[in-house]
Amino acid sequence: MKNPNWVVETVEPHKDYTLFLTFADGKKKIYDAKPLLEKKIYEPLKNVSFFMLARAEYGTVVWTEDIDIAPEHLYECSEQIS
Repeated sequence: MKNPNWVVETVEPHKDYTLFLTFADGKKKIYDAKPLLEKKIYEPLKNVSFFMLARAEYGTVVWTEDIDIAPEHLYECSEQIS
């Protein structure tokens, strides 16, 4: 069975709090994570060294078992770059 389009295949975090993402449908997009930093659950991401630990797991972007971002949100709220 084919993965849904919004499944995150790869993530490349950048120090300006953006994530370069590749999705299952082959689209490459950039996500600005700065607005998330205002939410309590994402407070640890304000530490840029911690933010840079982002990795693609379980079809989305994760930092720890407690901190991740819904892949549908990433797909819908990111800007296509290719």
